[in-house]
Amino acid sequence: MAELINEIFSITPLNWSGILSTLIAGAIVGFERQYMGKPVGMRTSMLICTGTYTFVVVSNSVSGTMTDPSRIIGQIVTGIGFLGAGVILTKDGIVVGVTSASAIWVLSAIGILIGSGFYYTGIKIAILTVIILIGIDVIEYFFGSMAKGVYKKRPRIFKKFSGD
Repeated sequence: MAELINEIFSITPLNWSGILSTLIAGAIVGFERQYMGKPVGMRTSMLICTGTYTFVVVSNSVSGTMTDPSRIIGQIVTGIGFLGAGVILTKDGIVVGVTSASAIWVLSAIGILIGSGFYYTGIKIAILTVIILIGIDVIEYFFGSMAKGVYKKRPRIFKKFSGD
C-alpha cells in the first residue's frame, strides 16, 4: 500500500520542492503584474516558471554522452521570445507591452534556475524583479524629468493607492 501511495505522489524526474519553488516565484512576479492590470498575471507567470522548470529537469534526466541539455535551455530562450512578442502591441503610435515581454523572459530564466537546482536563487530573482518593477514606478513618480516620451503618464502604482 505504501508503494502505491509513493507511486501516486511521485513526479520523478521532477520533485515537489522544485514545483513549489516555481509556483512561489511565479506568484511573486505575477501578483505585481496582475495587480497593476498587466497582461502577464499570476496564472501565466506560474505556468511559465513551471514549464521551463519541467523542460530543464526532463532534459537533464534524459541526457547521456551524446546529448546536450543546454540545447533545451537555448530552445527555451528562443521559444519564450515568441510568447513575449505576443504581448507587445502598438497603441496610438506607442509601443506597449515591452515590460510584460521582459517579465516573461525573466520568468523563463527563473524556471531555468530552479530546474538547474537553484531554488532559492530563483525566488530571489523573482523578488528582485518585483523590486525593479515597483522601484522604477516610484522613481518615475518622484522625478518628473524621467516622465518623458512613452513614460509621460503617471505610474499606475500611485493610482492604485490614491483612488484616481
